[in-house]
Amino acid sequence: MQSQLEAAVEQAARFTGEGKVAAYIPELAKQDKNRLGASVCLLDGTLLTAGDAHVPFTLQSISKIFSLMVALCDHGQRYVFERVGKEPTGDPFNSIVKLELIKPHKPLNPMINAGAIAVAGMIAGASVEERLARMLRLLRKMTGNPDLSVNEAVYRSEQETANRNRALAYFLKDSGILEGDVEETLDFYFRHCAIETTAAELARLGAVLAADGCDPASGERFIPREVARICKTFMVTCGMYNASGAFAIDVGVPAKSGVAGGIMAAVPNRMGIGVYGPALDDKGNSLAGVKLLETISTEWNLSIF
Repeated sequence: MQSQLEAAVEQAARFTGEGKVAAYIPELAKQDKNRLGASVCLLDGTLLTAGDAHVPFTLQSISKIFSLMVALCDHGQRYVFERVGKEPTGDPFNSIVKLELIKPHKPLNPMINAGAIAVAGMIAGASVEERLARMLRLLRKMTGNPDLSVNEAVYRSEQETANRNRALAYFLKDSGILEGDVEETLDFYFRHCAIETTAAELARLGAVLAADGCDPASGERFIPREVARICKTFMVTCGMYNASGAFAIDVGVPAKSGVAGGIMAAVPNRMGIGVYGPALDDKGNSLAGVKLLETISTEWNLSIF
């Protein structure tokens, strides 16, 4: 598997030149578009890495999976899904169109920005710092990295330029979907998107989901099985933005991407996969990363369908 992973990274690397980094967040525009790395965490704890698997980057939208975990544990399904829907959307992740057209004005799912902002408003905590600390504790336990933290430069960059997200949040507040202070909720949302990780750590996170919410090596339970099931389902239907259907056909595993170039995949009962490639396609997914996952899914027969 190690040699096959290395070959897949080398093969997919030629696609990095065809993508573009996420320049709408100025700090992300500084990334080297030629980076590409991948990691696989098997359910016995074995970790394989290739290429730039230990280069740090921010979770961005991948963090939406983990904020949803915390919100579901805090409030349960009924509360969360009264405020956020369960349906995929063919629109871009930051679109406001359907939010305005549908009634009630609740986001279609927790993986688009509007839905993730609504979820951020549900997480219990007396302050932004307390909410963030809860998410970091969960992610540190799952990755085994006690130093996992927020990239302050990326957080500030997003905070200063996120006018579309502010519009979404205030619309949600006006519609009665978003509870609490809008700016505090946005601050927490920007911070959890800016949590810094690596492809190797993404593989460990994916392995926890692949093991139904347990540490793949020790068996320690981090989240309830049902919460893990819900998260993996959203990863299949909505995890790759408005390319989720094509990804389900071409790769066939639950996955979540972020505009910093990360992709986290969970192959149920088999492995977690982490990918980093900041050159994005027109949907906001890592172009070379998707190609890499197509290759190893075919070679290792990973599709769950």
